[in-house]
Amino acid sequence: MRQSDKKASFIELGKFLSQFSEKGNHLNPEVKNNDRFFDNFVSLIELSQSHNGWFTPEQVYFSVQSWAEALTESNLDQWLSRYDFTNITSKTVGLILAGNIPLVGFHDFLSVLISGHKVLVKTSSNDQKLLPFLAEYLISVTPEIASYITFTDGKLENFDAVIATGSNNTARYFEYYFKDKPSIIRKNRNSVAVLNGKETKEDLVNLGEDIFRYFGLGCRNVSKLFLPKDYDFKLFFEAMYEYGDIIHYEKYANNYDYNKAVFLMSRFELLDNEFMTLKEDTSYASPISSVFYEYYDSADTLKTRLEADKDQLQCIVSNAVITDSIPFGKTQHPELWDYADNVDTLDFLIKI
Repeated sequence: MRQSDKKASFIELGKFLSQFSEKGNHLNPEVKNNDRFFDNFVSLIELSQSHNGWFTPEQVYFSVQSWAEALTESNLDQWLSRYDFTNITSKTVGLILAGNIPLVGFHDFLSVLISGHKVLVKTSSNDQKLLPFLAEYLISVTPEIASYITFTDGKLENFDAVIATGSNNTARYFEYYFKDKPSIIRKNRNSVAVLNGKETKEDLVNLGEDIFRYFGLGCRNVSKLFLPKDYDFKLFFEAMYEYGDIIHYEKYANNYDYNKAVFLMSRFELLDNEFMTLKEDTSYASPISSVFYEYYDSADTLKTRLEADKDQLQCIVSNAVITDSIPFGKTQHPELWDYADNVDTLDFLIKI
């Protein structure tokens, strides 16, 4: 099957996804196979929270819209133009997917298929519905692609390479179990923001998107702030109030209450606005509803620190305080060529 045919299938999928938004679902009569899939996808989105309490319609719609924006002909061409696929021999690549945010494994799924390989998918128990549905849509558009896609509930068998995503603990298991196969093993990572005190309220409101989107469950969510000495939190908290409604989600509220109680019983000093806590801490991984912070003396010293800890970091956000950092509000809008853990997935797939 030619890459151009697969690319065309994903472009059609992008058109299909573009119909769905939190602001309203609008059926486009020019989109293929809407009669079979449109209403069912609306129902699936609305029911996603019953399958995973964190997958509210708002969060699922956001993920769907992000992929609708990514799966355009121009984006796919720009991404794929960097690679030479001429000598690929099709192999079976196993995917062990995470389930922390909706469709978190879609990029790996796309990468395997678009590079010419077959995909063997083991979904997370927390996200078992969305990706298989999108696979069915692809097959309806291009039936030949069916022979390239397999989902399994059991352990992976009969595969040539693997991409596995999990925690630091499961990564040790993956590294042992897949030691004889070409692999990408992804571990825990976190994202940080570097402030210099000159940020506008708009900057900080955008930073709130990086913190609160997906309830902070993604590796691209900011979980820690680096701040200049004597930083004034007043404007920061004014900006965060834009996201105060998050406390009305029961699972988030339960985490806020629990983590706050743990911190207080441990006699930690906290900053608190009744829906998030800030705690001074040297760690990168903060619990849900909390963001850690740490003061820095100079940007140069901090750059050295972040470079040394790069294997723990997914994104660095700032107003160009750190070179090549991501602007505020953009962590959850990666391009197709923004690879998880900075590991070039297509390069890996071409070389297996």
